[in-house]
Amino acid sequence: MVSLQGNIIKLRALESADLDLLFELENNPSVWEISGTIAPYSRDVLNLYLENAHRDIYDVKQLRLVISTLDNEAIGLLDLFDFDPKNRRAGVGIVISDEGNRNRGVGTEALEILCKYAFKTLNLRQLYANILEGNERSLYLFKKLGFELVGTKRDWIFNEGIFKNELLFQKIFK
Repeated sequence: MVSLQGNIIKLRALESADLDLLFELENNPSVWEISGTIAPYSRDVLNLYLENAHRDIYDVKQLRLVISTLDNEAIGLLDLFDFDPKNRRAGVGIVISDEGNRNRGVGTEALEILCKYAFKTLNLRQLYANILEGNERSLYLFKKLGFELVGTKRDWIFNEGIFKNELLFQKIFK
């Protein structure tokens, strides 16, 4: 079994205590651009989401994990989405909640742990990530962990009157 704990963080299931983190991230307009969200979420809706977060990835085709410090402080989220067990692939997304936890190796360790879990436990062959052109931190992170640029979706995201390119990165495990 793959451990979901590293040297500085661990990945864990969502808990009811994570409501404030979910509320903060899901209602942050700067995150909407990458998540496709166009309206805020209420605490009631997010509570319903938390009540169903235990559902199996094979059923709901996604898995959201909390990135937490070793003493259980929630500092971000890591998602597997569009889970496709037949073709053995899934998309991956990551968000760290505040600047103080960025550029400290949190994202690197979280993504390393997730990759091991995806390939060894879920038996996936590939992960992919959609990253906005110009998001230098995400580009650096995914390239550092062996994701390769495989395509550009031109004028893919429209936000604040501007079209932006989205880059498709892929990591294949052999």
